[in-house]
Amino acid sequence: QKILEKYHDLFRLQWEGVIGNLHAPSQAEWEQLLTNCSAFLFYGMERFMSHVLLNWLVAMNIPKCRLVILLDLVRSQKSYQRIANSDIHKSCLCVALERPTETAMLLSLTGVGSVLATQWYSSLEESAERLETLFQHLLSFDKMIGQIVHVLQK
Repeated sequence: QKILEKYHDLFRLQWEGVIGNLHAPSQAEWEQLLTNCSAFLFYGMERFMSHVLLNWLVAMNIPKCRLVILLDLVRSQKSYQRIANSDIHKSCLCVALERPTETAMLLSLTGVGSVLATQWYSSLEESAERLETLFQHLLSFDKMIGQIVHVLQK
């Protein structure tokens, strides 16, 4: 919330979505957000694909979404317990399809132009630092996504 408020004046387009932990988005909300956006940011706990239904995502066609940024893979004791309980009910193949590379491939197959995603678990603080750096460079409009990725890798 603090980062969004800090960069609010640099937003040239309208941002909409779910902020905070008031409720978990329904599959219909995920679909509406992904199909009606030119860029999508997920900043949340555990794997992005653990929040959406695999069958639903692979059936989508979202070519208007040019960029998906996944700042997921944040882990806490509570989120780990939730994901472990959820994974028990999934096949090994479904869990494997929730990994970063597979998620990027699935999003690409649905029509997303570019996917920027984390590859390993981090703390909430580390993820917030990545989001801050990303917004700093992305919203200054002086760097391309590839250049920003190189900055984030450092």
